[in-house]
Amino acid sequence: MANTPAPVTPSTARPLWQRLLLRRLKFLIVVAVVLGAGAGLVYLLAPQLLVKADAARMAMQAHVDKRTVVAGDTTWSYYEGGQGPTIVLLHGFAANKENWLEMAKGLTDHFHVVIPDLPGWGESSRNEGGDYGVPAQAARLEAFAQAAGLQHFLLVGQSMGGAIAGVYAADHPERVAALALMSSLGLTFKENDFVRDVKAGKDPFLFSNREELETLLARIFTKPPHLPGRIEDALIRRNVADRAFIERTFAELKQPEQAFALDPVLAKLQMPVLGIWCHDDKIIDVSALDTMRNGLKNAPSIGATVLNGCNHMPMLEKPDETAKIITGFALAH
Repeated sequence: MANTPAPVTPSTARPLWQRLLLRRLKFLIVVAVVLGAGAGLVYLLAPQLLVKADAARMAMQAHVDKRTVVAGDTTWSYYEGGQGPTIVLLHGFAANKENWLEMAKGLTDHFHVVIPDLPGWGESSRNEGGDYGVPAQAARLEAFAQAAGLQHFLLVGQSMGGAIAGVYAADHPERVAALALMSSLGLTFKENDFVRDVKAGKDPFLFSNREELETLLARIFTKPPHLPGRIEDALIRRNVADRAFIERTFAELKQPEQAFALDPVLAKLQMPVLGIWCHDDKIIDVSALDTMRNGLKNAPSIGATVLNGCNHMPMLEKPDETAKIITGFALAH
């Protein structure tokens, strides 16, 4: 009796390469499900890890590496990358070095870029009870420049970082080839709602819930970024943990000798100076540019650029345009 052939099923009918491909696709689907579930758990339970992962992604795109160095009383955390003339970028109040990463993508192809967390902020160390006002930070910056081997550079400071940069440039003109002040603290400007709130005793940089965080973002950005809820929660936890430091440092910075720290040093600046402002800056009014231009008696070159469609953070709202402005200024000086 002849053997009856086994029925041919669709799976055995497929060529070997198709069966192998299906197995691989199934494996990839399982991996994707596992990773998705893992990401979901991280988002729910440890959203701060997603913030760090996103920073690492942006740093990779900007071609910068994270480094640390001990200088003075601080362990500095900073990004460094690129080759060419050196540009040092200083962030603002209650901010960190990650604020510059999107813009830095437009700089590292042509420049050696150094982006520190200022002492007390981000991942740089903090001394409890230490002085973190403008003059003290400018002094620490010199220790960092020495430890990091920075010789002659373009110094860019935004908001609080601008005040620190200007004071540092006045104290160390041998190091600062050129200075860019972006939405900078330290200059007299037309009183606005932000100033009136500060005079009324409010600290706009403190928030303890999502509504208060979103109010601050609306004040800083023309188009506030949409942040997932758990990412907002991670930022809130960090702000609450830093509350005492933020309050103490803000109280120091709003004193006249700090809030207008650049006014008396402008005439000392003998390097090219560029001011970069957004027309609709709700924190430091654009009228500060007039103070800057009128006070620079000895600068060999004075430039001023006003951007539309942004607020207090041009490097975040207009990163490409801001990078091009800084590139042009750096190449010219």
